[in-house]
Amino acid sequence: MDEKIKELVAVGAAVAGNCIPCLEWHFKKCIELGISKNEIEEAIEMANIVKNVPINKINELAQKLLSSY
Repeated sequence: MDEKIKELVAVGAAVAGNCIPCLEWHFKKCIELGISKNEIEEAIEMANIVKNVPINKINELAQKLLSSY
């Protein structure tokens, strides 16, 4: 895996893990490697999609439990 892909994955992992210092570090590395803003945005969007799955599932369960009460 090349450095560009590694850093985009790291940006996604930082967003998904809610790690501010990690995101700052890897965002800076992306810029240093010449990764485009669009590519970084795509990594962030994908991370948010993945991160939101458990949030949506727990909210669905909460609503289901409330409606069956």
